[in-house]
Amino acid sequence: MPRGERGYGTRMTSLHERRDEVVPRTMMTFGELLIEFDARVLEPRRWTAAQSTWAAELLRAAPSGPVLELCAGAGHIGLLAIHLEPRPLVCVDVDPIACDYTRSNAERAGLGGLVEVREGSMDAVLDPDERFALVIADPPWVPREETGRFPEDPARAIDGGVDGLDLARRCWALADRHLLEGGTAVLQVGTVAQVECLDAEMRSRTRLRVGEVRSFERGVLVALEA
Repeated sequence: MPRGERGYGTRMTSLHERRDEVVPRTMMTFGELLIEFDARVLEPRRWTAAQSTWAAELLRAAPSGPVLELCAGAGHIGLLAIHLEPRPLVCVDVDPIACDYTRSNAERAGLGGLVEVREGSMDAVLDPDERFALVIADPPWVPREETGRFPEDPARAIDGGVDGLDLARRCWALADRHLLEGGTAVLQVGTVAQVECLDAEMRSRTRLRVGEVRSFERGVLVALEA
């Protein structure tokens, strides 16, 4: 299940309160890493380690350059990828709690020197001239009317809009703008039908093309080639 951008709330003190709130923390094994999170951050799905390993495989033949992770959450997917194939990594998430966990998880993994965490909207925190060898994107992809099927998950963390693809479209377009020539994006969505819908819609707007689709029990990964 995806992780993604979350609202800041309506009160001016909400961010401070969320960061200072004392909540139980959970530690889990994700691939070869120990990842910490709490109930304010969507629990990492173990199957998404496949996104990390695929990204690491692609990095071995990718052009020189850093990795970008969008909708990073606790940072587990990007961190495991560069643990397997070291590169500088820029992690982006709008949720300050998720960003805090990404930083601490990077330090725990011994990757702090490779990782930069940027808190804010993905469109706002990247310089127009920045380019990346690989983009990892794990946006929320559950259609809004179906989020009630997952009461254990924060709705804001899985709500992908009416068709589930609002954030996926933004990730696709942003990857198109920021990928180096010869680079690849690995995008997570929910179904092959969502991939087909995105491909039909985005191919006329971007240079990215679907290279390969891999289906899993709880989601789908698609490689987008620049």
